[in-house]
Amino acid sequence: MEDFSKELTFKTSRSSGAGGQNVNKVETAVTVLWNVEKSEFFNDDQKSLITSKLKNRINADGYLFMTVSESRTQLMNKNKAIEKIQDIVAQSLIVPKKRYATKPSKAQKQKRLDTKKKLSDKKENRKFRY
Repeated sequence: MEDFSKELTFKTSRSSGAGGQNVNKVETAVTVLWNVEKSEFFNDDQKSLITSKLKNRINADGYLFMTVSESRTQLMNKNKAIEKIQDIVAQSLIVPKKRYATKPSKAQKQKRLDTKKKLSDKKENRKFRY
């Protein structure tokens, strides 16, 4: 897959959660933004595929965004954000193989009927007879 990291823009913010003084004064959380429609690395078919598969992550302005605050440093969060956004874009470009309908074989049908017959016989033998 092509490296489109040059098209990414970054915003920083303060991370939430535990961490004490470091969390309260340092902007370590990184939000990565990428405009899918204005990308020069993908053709129109790929852009439409990305847009359709990642529509829940794309905002009204057409930006795919992701916020990462896993690490205590801004640089590590930035690298992780780049890695994650490239992974989800790569996953969205995978086209699943078309499934062809198949029928069960004669052996499979016979095996199913045999197991049904065995179960039926087992339950029939449980009945109380005089």
